[in-house]
Amino acid sequence: MLSPAKKAALVIGHPGHELRVFHWLELTQPRVSVLTDGSGHTGASRLPSTTRLIEQVGAERGAFYGSLSDRSAYEAILQRRFEVFVDLARALARDLIETRVDYVVGDAMEGYNPVHDVCYLVRAAAARMAELSSARIENFDFPLARQANISEDGIEGALRIELDAAALARKLAAAQSYDGLETEVRVALKENPLSAFKHESLRPVADGSDYTCEATPYYERYGAQQVAAGHYHQVIRYREHLLPLAEALAEAAGKGV
Repeated sequence: MLSPAKKAALVIGHPGHELRVFHWLELTQPRVSVLTDGSGHTGASRLPSTTRLIEQVGAERGAFYGSLSDRSAYEAILQRRFEVFVDLARALARDLIETRVDYVVGDAMEGYNPVHDVCYLVRAAAARMAELSSARIENFDFPLARQANISEDGIEGALRIELDAAALARKLAAAQSYDGLETEVRVALKENPLSAFKHESLRPVADGSDYTCEATPYYERYGAQQVAAGHYHQVIRYREHLLPLAEALAEAAGKGV
């Protein structure tokens, strides 16, 4: 288990992802970086709700904090402006080095939402950049799209945090009072037993540079629905957009900060 004395950073794609690891957030008070403002196609930012939570637990803002809207992030991916994300990875690497972070935690790569996967890739690239500067930073992830009650059985180096009744109550209260995720929280609580939220699991990421998805990841299928509904004009695709972005970040990571 990781020592509570170690300094941590949380790097997430959207505001609200911190709810998945809320008790870990309380225990470690990490530096929190957020890739987008969580505005989706509605334009309504979720950052104020996340700001309230990180201030509540005594955490602090990190290298970037909602510097992109979801729409601008999608446009950068579609237009293959990969330098946007390379610059974010470099900024994160510098921040990790300068603040002497020991380990970083963030979104898993699941093929569910392109911003989640981009966040995973940016975080992994930053950790490798930092390592080239002799800053050894461990990298962990947690799933977002899968059932909350995940298992880390058999995963060497995984970190499991058990929540007592008081910690669970605080986590549920934080989720239920989070403005902008009312529907998602309601569905999660309905579809999962309460026990599913009584522990938090962080899984070690060995490298993070290998980006592979199923033939047609969920974000492509959902993206087609969003285009049909008129919310967006083009579908983000794995081979056309995300895979080249992963390759650009891997190349940049090899050059260091």
